[in-house]
Amino acid sequence: MRVLQAMAGAEYGGAEEFFVRLVSALVRAGVEQRVVIRRHERRAARLREAGIAPMELRFGGLLDWRSPLALGREIRAFRPAIVMTWMNRATRMCPRGPFVHVGRLGGYYNLKYYRRCRHLIANTQDIVDYLVKAGWPPERVHYLPNFVAADPAAPANRHDLFTPDNAPLLLAMGRLHGNKAFDTLLQALADVPDAYLWLAGEGPLRRQLEEQAEALAVKPRVRFLGWRQDTAALLAACDVFVCPSRHEPLGNVVIEAWAQGIPVVAADSLGPGTLIETMDTGVLVPVDDARALARAIRLVLTDDGLRAHIANSGRTAYEAGFTEEAVVERYLAFFRQVTG
Repeated sequence: MRVLQAMAGAEYGGAEEFFVRLVSALVRAGVEQRVVIRRHERRAARLREAGIAPMELRFGGLLDWRSPLALGREIRAFRPAIVMTWMNRATRMCPRGPFVHVGRLGGYYNLKYYRRCRHLIANTQDIVDYLVKAGWPPERVHYLPNFVAADPAAPANRHDLFTPDNAPLLLAMGRLHGNKAFDTLLQALADVPDAYLWLAGEGPLRRQLEEQAEALAVKPRVRFLGWRQDTAALLAACDVFVCPSRHEPLGNVVIEAWAQGIPVVAADSLGPGTLIETMDTGVLVPVDDARALARAIRLVLTDDGLRAHIANSGRTAYEAGFTEEAVVERYLAFFRQVTG
C-alpha cells in the first residue's frame, strides 16, 4: 500500500511534531510512503533520519501556483492508494485523482477546504462530533488518536538551567500563543512560593510573557527554554506538568506527561477536559482561573498520595490507548478499510 502525506505546517507546533512521529512510525511498520512538506530544514532532517526523503515546497498563499502543480506531479509519479493531507493549505492544494483523499484534522477547521476529501480523520471524538454535526456522513469520519513515545530519559540537568535541586519544579510546554494561557500560569506561579517554572516553547508572546513575569516578580523563578526536542528529559526533571490552555483541541502534552508518569494539572478546556478524569488521571481547574490553578498545583506538590495516584493513573491511561503500537495499528486498519 502506498500512502502520500502532505503537510504545509508551521515552524513549530504539536500537529507538526505528531506528523513526524506518525510518518516515522509508519516507516517502521513497513508502509511505503512519499512525504511532501513546507520547506523546513530541521523537520526535513528528522524525516531523513527516519528513512524518508521529503519533497519540500513553498506552500504559499493563493498566488503560489507552483506548489499545487508540484504536488500534483509528485502524486502522479508515486501513484498512491491514499493521499493524506494535513490541515487547510495542503488539503486545498491537493488535486483530484485516482486515490482516496483523506483529510486529517487536529482542530475545528473551516470545512470548505475539505469538500474534495473522501474521508476525514479527527484526533478527538469531539472533533468527530463537530464534523458530523456539520453534515459529514458518520461512516466517512474517523477517530484516530495521537500517540507519543514513552522512551525514558535521564532528567535534564537543573544546574544547567539555574534551578535548585530541592525546589518544586513545574513544567509547561507549547507555542507561546494566547490559546495556551501561559499568562494565567504566570499569575498562578505568584501564589506558589518557592516553585520554579520551566516554560518550553516559542511564539509571538514571548516578550510579553517575559515582561509579565517581571511585573509579577516571578521572573527569577521562570526559565524560558525556547522550542525543545528533549521532552522526556524535561518531564523527568519536573515534579508537576501544567497545561493551562484556554483552547486546546486535544492536549498532546497531557499524553506526553502521562507517558512519562508525571502528574498533570490542567485547565478544563476541551481537549484536556475530555482526556482527564479529575483527581484520577490529573487535576482539572476552571479555565483562566489563576487562583484555582495555584491551589491545584500546591495540592499536588504537597499531597504525596494524590501525586502518586494521578501519575500512575495517567500512565495507565496512556498504555490503554495512546501508545505507538496501538495507534499505528488503528491507522493500518483504517488504510485497509478505505482501500478495500
